[in-house]
Amino acid sequence: MKHQGHPIVIVRKRKAKHGAGHHGGSWKIAYADFMTAMMAFFLVMWLISIASPQELTRIAEYFRTPLKVALTGGHRSSDSESPIPGGGDDVTQKEGEIRKIIERSEKIAENARLQKLHEDLDQLIESDPRLRALRPHLLINLTDEGLRIQIIDSQNRPMFRTGSAEVEPYMGDILRAMAPVLDDFPNKISLAGHTDDMPYATGERYYSNWELSADRANASRRELTAGGLTEGKVLRVMGLSSTMQLKHHQAGDAINRRISILVLNKQAQQSIEHENSESEAVEINQAGGLTSFKPRLTAEVIP
Repeated sequence: MKHQGHPIVIVRKRKAKHGAGHHGGSWKIAYADFMTAMMAFFLVMWLISIASPQELTRIAEYFRTPLKVALTGGHRSSDSESPIPGGGDDVTQKEGEIRKIIERSEKIAENARLQKLHEDLDQLIESDPRLRALRPHLLINLTDEGLRIQIIDSQNRPMFRTGSAEVEPYMGDILRAMAPVLDDFPNKISLAGHTDDMPYATGERYYSNWELSADRANASRRELTAGGLTEGKVLRVMGLSSTMQLKHHQAGDAINRRISILVLNKQAQQSIEHENSESEAVEINQAGGLTSFKPRLTAEVIP
């Protein structure tokens, strides 16, 4: 017996094959970029963790310089004669752009230390009632050669006995109180004595303001030493008479009678040492030219 009705229709659906489609590898590129960035980040963090404070200061200064130069002008990397910025022919780094960056960083760090010394001296003056009363007699400022501390005279309260190098008690108090602070600082010191232009009756032929200013500078050195300043800390002691009066003051003003204590920076110290070095001595030959002078010992045999 045959079945009656519509025929049965069977529909077969073909399943799509899932393989490596066009979108299958894009995530790998993004992941590789992320891992590269993370590796670079941790490498930078590791280098920073092992760097010394001096190296960190130099790195920071290097990255600050371009913006500073862009705003205020100054030396740029494109100004360098070296084909590689920061490089140079001198592999010892005694010259070239790298050396300049190091020297600039060292100078910035040294100025910061000198500024800290200024603050320490101000704190010392404020904490000592005797010194606080003498604050008008002190001028402290940062110069191209270092930190300059000037102890000035006045008509009402002179630092020395009139016409002599005998130190007044309050002057001795100032110098002895500052000595430990100056001794803790590693830089060397230059001392200078100044007078007004009031001449001696004998003029400059005998004892004059030149001798007086030098004697007063030396007397100040002795007071600093008595207060605890290490021997050898003073690099230079000199008397300048009345040749260097203070700005906006007449040569005869009492304020010009002063003692100047200069805490030398590295460049100023090297300049003084080089100025007094015998290695650069020269002699004039008969032709009028300059030739290097080398000390020579000779012995003469007398028959």
